[in-house]
Amino acid sequence: MARQSGVGLIEVLVAVLVLSIAFLGVAALQAVSLSTSNSAMARSMATISSYSILDAMRADSVNAKAGLYNTTTNGPVSTSSCPAAGSTLISVQTNQWCTQLGASLGVSTGTTYAVNCDSFGKCSVSIVFDDSRSGSGGAQAQTVSTVAYL
Repeated sequence: MARQSGVGLIEVLVAVLVLSIAFLGVAALQAVSLSTSNSAMARSMATISSYSILDAMRADSVNAKAGLYNTTTNGPVSTSSCPAAGSTLISVQTNQWCTQLGASLGVSTGTTYAVNCDSFGKCSVSIVFDDSRSGSGGAQAQTVSTVAYL
């Protein structure tokens, strides 16, 4: 009967190779999961922010229907591009909302917004933000549009 020496070592090396390939797959899955989670959080923050300004307009529907909340950014959302916080409730609310939007979605060249209400109380809020963190499946710019009646 002939003895086979070294066969156990080869089996162990093959097992280590198979396990290392499996662990690399799990690591890649974690990276994709983190980027997708980041993207989902940004979309959620944009949606929450749009409902936040809509709730403020709903509480002040007379001025919202008059178009006093209508505003857009002239550039990326930042403290310098946000409407100034004056002495009126509308200016304070829009300034705080814009500042919060920049803080939650990041101050970048791709973060902009538009708020538009008509005299019948139909209001639309559109937020555009940079979603390049989402990985290979995401677009550079994502748009969250919300339409509500006051």
